[in-house]
Amino acid sequence: MQSDLIALCKSRGLTIGTAESLTAGLVVSKLAEVPGASAVLRGGVVAYATDVKHSVLGLDVTLLDHVVSEAVVTQMAIGATRVLRTDLGLATTGVAGPDALDDQPPGSFWLAVHHAPSNTTMTKYAHIQGDRGYVREMAAKGVIALALECLADPN
Repeated sequence: MQSDLIALCKSRGLTIGTAESLTAGLVVSKLAEVPGASAVLRGGVVAYATDVKHSVLGLDVTLLDHVVSEAVVTQMAIGATRVLRTDLGLATTGVAGPDALDDQPPGSFWLAVHHAPSNTTMTKYAHIQGDRGYVREMAAKGVIALALECLADPN
């Protein structure tokens, strides 16, 4: 799936950056596994700590009371495109567990893809069962799939 995203971005001349909390660099790592990814992949920001979401990605501090939210993941994706100067920003935030966060149970996460050229953002919420590794893996795969969906959308 990540090879499909890299190939599609190459064919369209689009660049990719990530802003990751829940996945802590797993998304950018998966993309970097693809031979030739350097043609489109500019980098990633691991904003695991809440204050990094504000200081590096520029999120409004008022949003950070509830980091597992659509508003936060949307701003993270937009921040990735701005900070890394990319066409696409892929973002993840959520709860891997074992404890709840923001009144969200473990396995809850938000994904976002911002397409800077059209100034549009697609988001998706999911709640799955599984251990920390499984939740993080599914979130990483999910945001890559969402990016492919975003690029397939004619709007």
